[in-house]
Amino acid sequence: MGITRKWIFPIIRIVLIAVIAVALGKLAFVPDTAEETSPAVPTGAVVEPRVPVARGTVTNDVVITATVSADPAVAVKSTAAGTVSKLFVQQGATVAAGDPVFEVKVPIERDPAKSVDAEGNPLPAIFRYERVTAPAAGVLSSLAVIQGQDVTIGMVAGQVAPPTFSVSGALQPEQQYRLLNQPTEATVAITGGPAPFVCTGLRISTPLAGSTGGDGGSTGETGAAPGAGSGGSGATVSCAVPAEVTVFSGLAAEMTLAGGRAEDVVVVPTTAVRGAAQTGTVWVSTVDGGTEERAVGLGLSDGSQVEITSGLEEGEEILQFAPGALAVPADGGCTAMPDGSTICGDPVQMP
Repeated sequence: MGITRKWIFPIIRIVLIAVIAVALGKLAFVPDTAEETSPAVPTGAVVEPRVPVARGTVTNDVVITATVSADPAVAVKSTAAGTVSKLFVQQGATVAAGDPVFEVKVPIERDPAKSVDAEGNPLPAIFRYERVTAPAAGVLSSLAVIQGQDVTIGMVAGQVAPPTFSVSGALQPEQQYRLLNQPTEATVAITGGPAPFVCTGLRISTPLAGSTGGDGGSTGETGAAPGAGSGGSGATVSCAVPAEVTVFSGLAAEMTLAGGRAEDVVVVPTTAVRGAAQTGTVWVSTVDGGTEERAVGLGLSDGSQVEITSGLEEGEEILQFAPGALAVPADGGCTAMPDGSTICGDPVQMP
């Protein structure tokens, strides 16, 4: 025991001190030879994601924000020039199409040779009576003539407000490409209202240059001069609300237009195509690992994938993001980037 304390422990302490001294000396005087990475030199690599061309189903439903509105009033116009001799109804009355509204006394011109009697005295004036009828069923919302008033042909004497409603909304110009085969009906969901229903008689109208009405069929007086139209920059979609559906003017709605359905067709992501309608361009993988630009024909699109009608075969590989194409915004206005990240805001121009 005495030998251990006297010789072994001191020797061990000396060895440990020597090892620590050598280690400290190396740290202090021997430089680290490991190669340092410069932060100014990029170490990552951009990998262009590629996807195989596959088959799938494209349902081309165009959804637009719409509003319920009462159908516009129809003008009651005088069909003769003369004097109002009788009113059959008063403002606020309910009328059917063809019901008489007022009567016009129209003077009949005599032959000058027959305008005097045998003694040369003027003969009394003679008249015919023309009834002006309601052009549509509804409520006579206004009546602007009174008995004894003179009227002219085409003069607007009143308005009939029909009891019908329509749903209408603005259609963006690019959405019209998806509706080249115009549907005749739409499915409408009223916010806070009844179950979705089908409205018929769908119309897509674009104002013509120089027109005074949005759909070219307005019956109101706008006072716009000829040629003062806006030039037809926006399209409007409208359809009639069925009579059995209860709605109110001003309700918000969502209108879904079925633009077609294509099953078991060649499809690719819309981000892979430069172009959005009829024709486009994709970048196809080559055997050497590169890509080549190729023209393709485009069919239906649902906003996330598009039908390829020509130019590609199932199984070929293409770039998921076409150079120069706009990335398609995801829900909430966010854009999917090639590296898998998302950026929220305006669409991003792909490099």
